[in-house]
Amino acid sequence: MLNIRYELTKTKKEKPDYSKLGFGKYFTDHMFLMDYTQGKGWHDARIVPYGPLCLDPSCAVFHYAQEMFEGLKAYKTASGEVQLFRPDKNIERMNRTNERMCIPHVDPDDALQAIKAIVKTDIDWVPNEEGKSLYIRPFIIATDCQLGVHPSHSYLFVIILSPVGAYYESGIDPVKIYIEREYVRAVKGGTGFAKVGGNYASSLKGQEKAEKLGYAQVLWLDGLHRKYVDEVGAMNVFFIIDGEVVTPALDEGSILPGVTRASAIELMRSWGMKVSERLLSVDEITEAAASGKLDEAFGTGTAAVISPIGELNDNGNKIVINGGKIGKVSKRLYDTLTSIQWGKAPDEFGWTTKV
Repeated sequence: MLNIRYELTKTKKEKPDYSKLGFGKYFTDHMFLMDYTQGKGWHDARIVPYGPLCLDPSCAVFHYAQEMFEGLKAYKTASGEVQLFRPDKNIERMNRTNERMCIPHVDPDDALQAIKAIVKTDIDWVPNEEGKSLYIRPFIIATDCQLGVHPSHSYLFVIILSPVGAYYESGIDPVKIYIEREYVRAVKGGTGFAKVGGNYASSLKGQEKAEKLGYAQVLWLDGLHRKYVDEVGAMNVFFIIDGEVVTPALDEGSILPGVTRASAIELMRSWGMKVSERLLSVDEITEAAASGKLDEAFGTGTAAVISPIGELNDNGNKIVINGGKIGKVSKRLYDTLTSIQWGKAPDEFGWTTKV
């Protein structure tokens, strides 16, 4: 169990207008920090006022990108309690990323204790408003002060908090997605399954191109054949074809194993729906749309929860899905997941954890 030291701020920030939060624009009064030193392990857990980190310009994270991050949320229920949604899954994924990035594992109990502690410290920042939550961003950075390509011997574990609204300005309204065929995000053997900044940095060029064309996100294809669907930039992706729910399999290691993805699959299977995790080509999607069998498409992720997809653009070939409207399955998933997260519906799966 962590012995967390508290150094609380004497000057609290003014809270933002919660009706105009956006996503990730405002940060709470405090942050959690913990150091790692080779031979000593993780130590000096502390909660301190939110502020700049003092890092040497030669820090390994700046030069060799040895880092990882996670993302989960805290929700305030109608009774005033604050709860987390499947934090154990985020912590599991955090340590899978750590393994890939040669970063020391964090004890899962310690990680959960740290998350709960920082949320409790800034619990007055958890929004009461409908559809709003407190986003939790744990991350670890390499802090060795030396230029040389090797795993660091020291690290800093940080958790910051941000009250947030909808990830997309359109909210639950369907988004338009651009299919990227020039650039790739990840390949087998790479870091696609890990939650690392490099994956997102490499996606920016395609995202920039998509935004110029009026599209919210990029649909990435596999790096080898450039024909099979991987994921959307900030979401896993699902297509309903002739009654079958299809989502790309995680076998190749190029897709982030999303917590919301797993939850959506469990929910749909509990509803008796056929859900297949398999290869899915753009050609199959195009043919399904042409034959009238493409019923629905949506993305899943912590930030957006469920985001219906209303249009795909493949090199100018526009595929409008479900008339550009939210589908029945997308709506049911969104309503069910958010009802569990905000404590409005019974948690029959045991997914929530009280803070």
